[in-house]
Amino acid sequence: MLRFCTAGESHGEALIAVISGIPAGIEIDQEFVNHELWRRQQGYGRGGRMRIERDTAHFISGVRHGKTIGSPISLRIENRDWKNWEEVLPVGAGDPAKHKRVASPRPGHADLAGALKYNLPEARYVLERASARESTARVAVGAVAKLLLKSIEVEVLSHVIAVGKASSDGIPDWEQVQALARKEEVLLGCVDAEAEQRMKAEVDQALRTGDSVGGIFEVIGHHVPPGLGTYANWDERLDAQLAAAVMSLQAVKAVEIGRGVTAAVSFGSQVHDAIGYAGEKNGGDRFTRFTRARNNAGGIEGGISNGEDVVVRGYLKPISTLRRPLESVDFATREPVKAAYERSDVCVVPAAGVAAEAMVALTLARAALEKFGGDSAGEFERNYKSYCKQIAEY
Repeated sequence: MLRFCTAGESHGEALIAVISGIPAGIEIDQEFVNHELWRRQQGYGRGGRMRIERDTAHFISGVRHGKTIGSPISLRIENRDWKNWEEVLPVGAGDPAKHKRVASPRPGHADLAGALKYNLPEARYVLERASARESTARVAVGAVAKLLLKSIEVEVLSHVIAVGKASSDGIPDWEQVQALARKEEVLLGCVDAEAEQRMKAEVDQALRTGDSVGGIFEVIGHHVPPGLGTYANWDERLDAQLAAAVMSLQAVKAVEIGRGVTAAVSFGSQVHDAIGYAGEKNGGDRFTRFTRARNNAGGIEGGISNGEDVVVRGYLKPISTLRRPLESVDFATREPVKAAYERSDVCVVPAAGVAAEAMVALTLARAALEKFGGDSAGEFERNYKSYCKQIAEY
């Protein structure tokens, strides 16, 4: 079974990730992995941390001569800011006078709930682990999952459809999303240039007022074969797994599969994707001769992928660290004060989309391994091709 975990703190020495269950023989393109990390750092409205870090993944185990060897893969991502925090967050006792307290909890962050849960006198250690810096490690292991999916011709990418009140109404095709991912300069990750400028204006307003702004990103799993997931058990439904995976990202407060939100206020005749049959005329990269006129279901019906693109939207709340802080309470005195301020971003919607790509890729990779099996890349690919032949002949 494909599993992963991450370790490390926002201002600690490094982030660590371990992923197990990847078959032997998958080629690991380190340049691709590092480019995924670069993509996570881009976007208008990012904070000063992005000028410090230049994230790269150092593979420690599980990869030899450029290919996976079937054992757990571990990797390390250096925190370049560590030199400024080494005496503040030492592993040993250190000098308590150099500790930087988070004296008042930030509304919307894990500060207060975490301090209560772990019986901590203030929120420094909560901030260090709850920070979205942790998603860097997820992007690295997600890149490994993408390389596995590439062996069965599945790709995962994202784009931004809203920042604040500015949104793009159009539905881009796959080629537009691919072109967006190839850009060397990232503004706000929207395929619609005019809408992207309106999104930029939303970020500019937040910058002027010391505020922050959220938005909506959409992740697309392209060329996902039908049959991943199942309706047989609640925790094996593909849509449930995807929703949990994307919801696990910092600041995501809602997840939508396909056009689920619109579907809730529409008639069934407007929502469900009518089925056709192309017969021998079927071609292109379709798996079956059954066709759909649209994809409101987001590629999943009854908890199972149906051969259409898998589409998942994440709704991201505004970052909770504000340059004009909200009211809070001092941990020590219980007196009213302003919430603590820590260097932060104003808008992270494009970056959240990249992190969500990683979580979707990991979820699809796990489902594909459960469906097709295989301890080596060759066995995995043969099982996949055999299954594709079966459904093409259905």
